[in-house]
Amino acid sequence: MTKKTDEAPAAHKNIEVALAAAQSEMTKALKSAANPHLKSNYADLGSVMDACMGPLNSNGIALVQRIGAADGIHYVETTLTHGESDTRLSCTVSLFIQKQDMQGYGSAVTYARRYGLMAMAGIAPEEDDGHAAAQSKPEKKIALITADQYRAIKDKADEADVTIEQITKAAKIGDLANMPADSFDSCIKKLEKTISKNIEAANLAREARESAMDELAKLDSKDVQGDGYDASGYGYEREGE
Repeated sequence: MTKKTDEAPAAHKNIEVALAAAQSEMTKALKSAANPHLKSNYADLGSVMDACMGPLNSNGIALVQRIGAADGIHYVETTLTHGESDTRLSCTVSLFIQKQDMQGYGSAVTYARRYGLMAMAGIAPEEDDGHAAAQSKPEKKIALITADQYRAIKDKADEADVTIEQITKAAKIGDLANMPADSFDSCIKKLEKTISKNIEAANLAREARESAMDELAKLDSKDVQGDGYDASGYGYEREGE
């Protein structure tokens, strides 16, 4: 674990110089966590932070990691800020959520935080597992819809008067951005079918209103003719007739 000191942070002219100094003091992250699926150990978020937070802070660098979203894609943004020079560096790691629940979301956030921090700090585990990963059988990943497909679904949903919540509930996903790419076409077809039904219903309603208005117009015409005043039986005869 990183040893805490009461010493003031070292002075550096910018974030690059400060980070270089911090990296010279960092150690490799210990592989303290086990992965039962790959039967191997890895450096968890705590180990990565232990390896780099002390050197970062002692050189005047603060770490901020926030969750954000853009075009339907969620991500974790890792920012290193050098307070003395007011300069910063940042990177983003997209979230790939395997399980549509809080545990799956939390795991994705932790994963993104860990790799974002390792990338920014420039550290590696005590034994780099890049070779092992290359040799292991890659896990099959489900392709998700693109940002353009996300916008296309949203536009069709607005036209069909369907909410995003209705779509995600029907697809059994927590977020529209996590819709599998092979479900895109069927989703669009369903929305187009809904749009057609809405148009048909609107046309029938309009025809019904027009028919009702015609009937009312006919009734009004009959009423006007029936209410005409015939005074022929009440006229005054002139004298001599």
